[in-house]
Amino acid sequence: MRLTAKQIVWLKVVLHLAAFLPLVWLVWAASQGYFSADPAKDIQHFTGRMALKLLLATLLVSPLTRYAKQPLLIRTRRLLGLWCFAWASLHLTSYTLLELGINNLALLGQELVSRPYLTLGAISWLLLLALAVTSPQIMQRKLGRRWQKLHNGIYLVAILAPIHYLWSVKILSPQPVIYALLALLLLAWRYKKFRQWLR
Repeated sequence: MRLTAKQIVWLKVVLHLAAFLPLVWLVWAASQGYFSADPAKDIQHFTGRMALKLLLATLLVSPLTRYAKQPLLIRTRRLLGLWCFAWASLHLTSYTLLELGINNLALLGQELVSRPYLTLGAISWLLLLALAVTSPQIMQRKLGRRWQKLHNGIYLVAILAPIHYLWSVKILSPQPVIYALLALLLLAWRYKKFRQWLR
């Protein structure tokens, strides 16, 4: 049975809540002092993981649409992508304000140069910014075929963001490895598309 347009609207509501409610929890947990002795790191990791989860969810939409034969599911991809960008922006903001501090914003450029994992994170954020700005249908019409080429940049984000996470942790833990493997799996799912590019 195929999903109806009305069911997709309700699914969008659920997805919006799923992406927004963790932010409510984050604010509440921070106000209650539920984080460790280094709350800045906890907030950075939480926001980064949320961005990665939403990135993976965004990449999952197309295969689900195709293999589950639910064409209307594609309508959820944009909202997931925009929430991914929102959480990535929170991640960057939390690093900038909580790690460097409001008085040391000038150090951001120096940090990006001296720490390559931060460079990967910044490139990922800039790509997500470009995708978010060009996501409305009016931009799709204006850009024409270039729109799809630009939005294929999500695959580069799917490579760089997990590497950024793996590189940023000081000790090897299973969580960043799992995110990286899931990203690779979702990219491998598109091997036919990538093979066409190489022809």
